[in-house]
Amino acid sequence: MAHARTAVRAAAGLALSGAIAVAAAPALAATVPSPSSSPSSTDYPPPEEPTLTAQIFQPECDGDVPYLRYAVTATGTENTTVTITWLNPGGDDVVQADLPMSGRVLWPGAVVDSSGAPLDWPGWRLENGVWVEGDEFDWVRPSVDVKLEVNPELTMTAAYPPSSPSCATNPPGTVPPDEPGEPGDPTPGTTVPAAVPADGAPPAAAPPASGFLPQTGAGVAGLVAAAAALVTAGGLAVGLARRRRTDH
Repeated sequence: MAHARTAVRAAAGLALSGAIAVAAAPALAATVPSPSSSPSSTDYPPPEEPTLTAQIFQPECDGDVPYLRYAVTATGTENTTVTITWLNPGGDDVVQADLPMSGRVLWPGAVVDSSGAPLDWPGWRLENGVWVEGDEFDWVRPSVDVKLEVNPELTMTAAYPPSSPSCATNPPGTVPPDEPGEPGDPTPGTTVPAAVPADGAPPAAAPPASGFLPQTGAGVAGLVAAAAALVTAGGLAVGLARRRRTDH
């Protein structure tokens, strides 16, 4: 009997412990944190696309020197300098790096002295004191492609600045090789020395185009008098002829 009671108590204890375990299971499950879902890519704005805009891109002549004036604005980048590359279609490019975002640069082939006065122009070379058309910078005129780089980049076409009465972008006394001359101008690319009168005397007048000498005031008066005399003589002759017919 004692063994029977012990077995019954053991069975009851097992049943009770099982019930407690079953009851506690949901509570344990409830306390386990569920894995969080990964954030969607739509939760963040897309990165800004870098852009580059040129507010100023202007060829100019200053003190007989050709320049390119520029001003650029960039977005989507932390770079604060610009690189300007002059694109040579048949050789090495000219690169001007680490420039400020606005300013001006010399046209490739232009040379100035320490005071900014011009010494050389693109497309010309000095031989024996005479400017001759043609040098290693012929490709920068009459126009050239220019690339502006910050992080994005932008390519534009720049026209060589033309000369004006107040500013020359070519050597003195020359006709630009890319600009038509006026009638009577020397052949483009050549230099014609100006005639200098000796001892300050005025230059001689050009001879007349025809073989006739110019008429003075006295000469014109003589011609008028001769014409008047011929008219008078003709009138007298007509009058005499009429009188003869009347007499007959």
